[in-house]
Amino acid sequence: MGSSPTRPTFALVSGLYARTLEWIKPDYFVIENVAAFFRSPQWDLLRAEVEDGTLTDYRLQPYVLNAAEFGVPQVRKCAVVIGRHRDRPPVPDPTGELAGSPHRWVTVGEALADLPAYVPPDAIDLPEGRFEFDGKEFPGAFKTSQLHPTRKMTDVSQQRIAAIPRGGNRFDIPDELLAPCWRKHRTGSLDVMGRLREDRPSVTIRTEFVKPEKGRYLHPTQPRPLTHAEAALLQTFPLDFQWCGSKVAIARQIGNAVPVRLAQALGRTIARMYG
Repeated sequence: MGSSPTRPTFALVSGLYARTLEWIKPDYFVIENVAAFFRSPQWDLLRAEVEDGTLTDYRLQPYVLNAAEFGVPQVRKCAVVIGRHRDRPPVPDPTGELAGSPHRWVTVGEALADLPAYVPPDAIDLPEGRFEFDGKEFPGAFKTSQLHPTRKMTDVSQQRIAAIPRGGNRFDIPDELLAPCWRKHRTGSLDVMGRLREDRPSVTIRTEFVKPEKGRYLHPTQPRPLTHAEAALLQTFPLDFQWCGSKVAIARQIGNAVPVRLAQALGRTIARMYG
């Protein structure tokens, strides 16, 4: 998402968002962002709108939620703000959705069980197909299950990945295959060129999950990065969910999305306010 600690979308449209809320006057609204949102100028601006701006009729309930607690096979900490009109009662803590449910995190292996692990190395393109919307053509629509091609890789990249064992990372790559910058830096992130672990939730799925040099985004056992379909499943999208756009555009959609099961839990929490 760039160097900003928050998603730039909110920074760009926060004024419009506040005016839209003022116009619609909903009983409740929800904002989701990265956990660092609560340390950002955008959070300060939002609070200022509530204290002495266009949203003085609203009260804010801020939370930091871990998506893994809600059945998402991914350790993803999110800033969630539930806004309520001052005439409406407070919303219960969303973690109340967890009461009485088995408190067990879903693993990567469980999440990916319905997809074949093997992907032919030359399968790198999305299926054919285009549709028109608003006078423009876009690739798609593709079901999640169709987003299972891999990424084109150089020979040396394939050799590096093949050298990394289960649970391993760049420190397992032989010196002769290391990039010069890695030879000089033998400390730092353990997630770079790391394999996801089958028996644990994944790391946070970001927009560049197809690039193993960006984090622990290698398949647990196969010599390749995650596919778009696998990332979508780790975000708890169903196999028949439909996507449109290029591979890069769909990767952004997947990485920026609120995990489906977390969104469902938030929706149920607010729906209960209406009996």
